[in-house]
Amino acid sequence: MELKYRRVLLKLSGEALAGENRIGIDPETVRDVCGEIGQALEMGVEMALVIGGGNIFRGLQPSARGMARANADYMGMLATVLNALAVQDMLEKQGHPTRVLSAIRMQEICEPFIRRRALRHLEKGRVVICAGGTGNPYFTTDTTAALRGMELKCDIIIKATKVDGIYDKDPVKYPDAHKFGRLNYDEVLERRLGVMDSTAFALLRDNNMPVVVCKMFGGDICRVIEGKDVGTIVIKAFA
Repeated sequence: MELKYRRVLLKLSGEALAGENRIGIDPETVRDVCGEIGQALEMGVEMALVIGGGNIFRGLQPSARGMARANADYMGMLATVLNALAVQDMLEKQGHPTRVLSAIRMQEICEPFIRRRALRHLEKGRVVICAGGTGNPYFTTDTTAALRGMELKCDIIIKATKVDGIYDKDPVKYPDAHKFGRLNYDEVLERRLGVMDSTAFALLRDNNMPVVVCKMFGGDICRVIEGKDVGTIVIKAFA
């Protein structure tokens, strides 16, 4: 099968694993998410994952209520490890070899993130789940996705969400919301569209790493990998 992108980093929110509960990890939802990932893997793509922790603990909210931001962020990083282990378990049950590599060392349950080791896993056809954020407070998992995508020589970052692209306002609340087909990084930052945080976008812009925002379910991830025109692509400059 002809693929436009051979190695991708897939960014998922933690909330994506909670399903209708919005909190915690819903096994049926994890199964469905891994089913979408599995379809892409069967195409022959090499894949790394970064998963948020907002379904368990979101550092910014407690820090806004008085908790030290660094402590709150470390707790959020630990939440991403829980999500990574849940996805690893389901992917392996579906027949896909997986490794969890954490920026925070937890040798009893996962490997430390070492760039060369992660690259080797990808080359051997294993899914690499990057957990523990960057290992530093004050950085989101969006920034982690940008950093790991470049470190692992990915062709593109795919951010899979509940909606099918980037809109000028929330399409769930506003039926007249306009969907963008293409944007550049400066437009996203100037419009404050809120798809990723500004640190992540600035990092991607400076290194010319493309990002596609698409729907999580329904096969859009596979269509992006094939190079089909779905979702919204964010690139540095248009050809």
